Amino acid sequence: MSFEFILRLVGMVVFSILGVYTGIYVANLTNSPVEFFAVVVGLVGALCGLVLTPFLTTRPVRGIRKILGQISPQTLAAGLIGLIVGLAIAALLAFPLSLLPAPFGRLLPFVGVLLFGYFGVSVFVMRQDDIFSIARHLPTRASSDEGTTTPASGRTIILDTSVIIDGRIADIARTGFLVGTLLIPRFVLNELQYIADSSDSLRRQRGRRGMEVLSRLQKDTTVPVRISDMDVEGVREVDDKLVVLARQLRAPILTNDYNLNRIAELQGVAVLNVNELANAVKLVLLPGETLDVKIIQEGKEQGQGVGYLDDGTMVVVEDGRELLNRGITVLVTKVLQTAAGRMIFARIDRGD
Repeated sequence: MSFEFILRLVGMVVFSILGVYTGIYVANLTNSPVEFFAVVVGLVGALCGLVLTPFLTTRPVRGIRKILGQISPQTLAAGLIGLIVGLAIAALLAFPLSLLPAPFGRLLPFVGVLLFGYFGVSVFVMRQDDIFSIARHLPTRASSDEGTTTPASGRTIILDTSVIIDGRIADIARTGFLVGTLLIPRFVLNELQYIADSSDSLRRQRGRRGMEVLSRLQKDTTVPVRISDMDVEGVREVDDKLVVLARQLRAPILTNDYNLNRIAELQGVAVLNVNELANAVKLVLLPGETLDVKIIQEGKEQGQGVGYLDDGTMVVVEDGRELLNRGITVLVTKVLQTAAGRMIFARIDRGD
């Protein structure tokens, strides 16, 4: 038996009692049969109570919960602080306003509570970013002793399923470049578990690798990892939930999914793309520079050899086919950036 059904029964009883008393009152006013009016109006009241009770109790509560669930914790905190400040100002002004002649002395204190409460919430919500930015930069006792502050340590970064499966996030987190708390929503964890339980062997391996990466992240104390039960009601797709949650928390999304990257950027959500980071930290080479590479396969054109750098960059060496499976020094002739990555064209450095 659901809680809403119990409330319907309670509302039916209460409204039927009110209907009986209303029927008796109406019958006495009109000199009509009391029993008839009491029974009829009581039945109407019972029907109204059965139908209207959810709209007066559970439905408004659900609506308020849904609205509050779509508001970020920072906005809620700013609104609460603004309400407290507004009510404090109204309380200070209540006494002098009450000394005014009637009816102002009775009305203005109440009006002041409404106005200052509203303006307090509005101002603090509108300027919440500035207020919390100042709060983050305030030195704590520990930072005062050390002479340093860590204003970015309170940042939250939301992880996508793709970046967990990718695996590089564990190595990036270990380097210390990520500052803040890595947040993994429960629906991302559920999707990862669904992939790990897939009947397809490749998807199953990817899902299990993601589980292993999560285990490594939790054991590594460099960056804190938190699994949250926060969800987004009314949204089914995981990517859409991530974007909405990121907007609520004002947090960036860490991903390597191109489509999610584009959708998030279009909606004003900050994105940390692992692939863009990998491209940014690749070794910068200019034509005329030399590098060491091992030729491991033949190229598409006649006489070409192909090798790879440590970061996976392909190096196409002219006349390198004859030096297959050998490490050589080559001279860079051209660097080509493509959608798939970067390619380096080179020739054998003969010292001339």
